[in-house]
Amino acid sequence: MLDRRTLLKLIASGTAFSAVSSQAVLAAKTPGKRYAMVFDVRKCTGCLSCTVNCSIENQTQPGRERTVVTQLSLTSDEGPAVIALPNQCNQCENPSCVKACPVKATFKRPEDGIVVIDYDRCIHCMNCVKACPYGARKEDPERKNPPEKCNFCIHRLNEGLLPACVESCIGGARYFGDLNDENSVVSQLIKNNKTYVLLESAGTHPNIFYIGLPEKFEDKKWLSADSKEWQR
Repeated sequence: MLDRRTLLKLIASGTAFSAVSSQAVLAAKTPGKRYAMVFDVRKCTGCLSCTVNCSIENQTQPGRERTVVTQLSLTSDEGPAVIALPNQCNQCENPSCVKACPVKATFKRPEDGIVVIDYDRCIHCMNCVKACPYGARKEDPERKNPPEKCNFCIHRLNEGLLPACVESCIGGARYFGDLNDENSVVSQLIKNNKTYVLLESAGTHPNIFYIGLPEKFEDKKWLSADSKEWQR
């Protein structure tokens, strides 16, 4: 599970983020839509509008937020860097949470690729929480309720609206759209920027992408690192 300590270790070793081929990402067409999100870390101010508005929109309990932002203070032989990294369900093409669910309560919607939880079917075993390499699922400590995770605000998408975190981002750091549409904002951002994914080695093929990371971020060996997960 990707907690702050694990994230720091992975960043220090240069294995947290990997650059991906924009051409390969955009060429991997799927039936229907393929919703994705792009984070431009250069624009993230750490204001927590995303976390707060997501929690209000989806009525999540404190400590079970669907999206979090981790502030990283990094030092290399080339100097310091401060980065704010949002993290949430990566809406993977090959989601490990789906495989871990014994009752098929977690599944990937064929019409748009969103990974969702059937709350009526979920038995609260929390196997999916352990299986997610991104730490994106927040369990109910009492196991009375299903885990919390981002679903791109499906209820808003059905009304033609953007996810709450995207609409409320004051820095304009979050972008949402259909990767199968070559003219969508997310497709254009991935096409025209060096693009990274988190934990490529997990083999999940995430649909959350990062741009604006320091040059050669994936190759850099950080001498020291510190972090703080910003809470509301």
